[in-house]
Amino acid sequence: MKKHWKMIRLAAALVVVLSLLAACGNKKEDGLASIKDRDKLVVGVKFDTKLFGLKDPSTGNVEGFDIDIAKQIAKHILGDENKVEFKEVTSKTRVPMLNNDEIDMVVATMTITEARKKEVDFSDVYFLAGQSLLVKKGSPIKGIEDVKAGTKVLSSKGATSVKNIKEKVPGVTVLEFDNYQDAFSALKAGQGDALTTDDAILYGMAAQDPNYEVVGKPFTDEPYGIAMRKGNSDLVKAVNDALKELKDSGEYDAIYEKWIGKKPSN
Repeated sequence: MKKHWKMIRLAAALVVVLSLLAACGNKKEDGLASIKDRDKLVVGVKFDTKLFGLKDPSTGNVEGFDIDIAKQIAKHILGDENKVEFKEVTSKTRVPMLNNDEIDMVVATMTITEARKKEVDFSDVYFLAGQSLLVKKGSPIKGIEDVKAGTKVLSSKGATSVKNIKEKVPGVTVLEFDNYQDAFSALKAGQGDALTTDDAILYGMAAQDPNYEVVGKPFTDEPYGIAMRKGNSDLVKAVNDALKELKDSGEYDAIYEKWIGKKPSN
């Protein structure tokens, strides 16, 4: 009889454990419902990337293309573009912060790759960039063909640009920094010969300092996507619907021209 009751207690305990696991699993999948209940969208963005996400130290405001896109997503989901909170992410921290439930999504110049698709779910492409090089004016480096083994190239930790440049130029020396502003400061300090990442980001750096320029043609395609936790299919659909609405209305083109300085090529 004691054994019978012991089995019943074990079965009951197992039911409780399974229920808790199911609840945890549902937490990962109810992103859209949680956002609506909270009445606020929490978005991971860059604070150091001019044109896409740059924090103004005098006001504390973060501005850029990604910021405006995130505000429009908040407007689509919650009816108010101001119902959004921005948290700083870097190429290295954005996926861990997303998967730790610190943010609802990442809108931060994040390239869609097959490897990343195993970790997160992506929206449709919302911006198409290409990897290029930033150098000091007068540099002998005029494009990827001038980067050789031993050339010192700077980039950001966790960015696809590091892998790409190593594949393009075997033996190249790559110095990785926590963010792009640190990498740009290192370039200006003479710690490297060139800085590499997506051309859209590099144009923002060149706008900060006219002594530097983007050289050569892009040597990769970098399709940016908005990243969300795996399993959040309702949220992915809501974001894709928001992006389609933006493009259909012409608002996307207006945001693009505001920050990039030209109309999108599509």
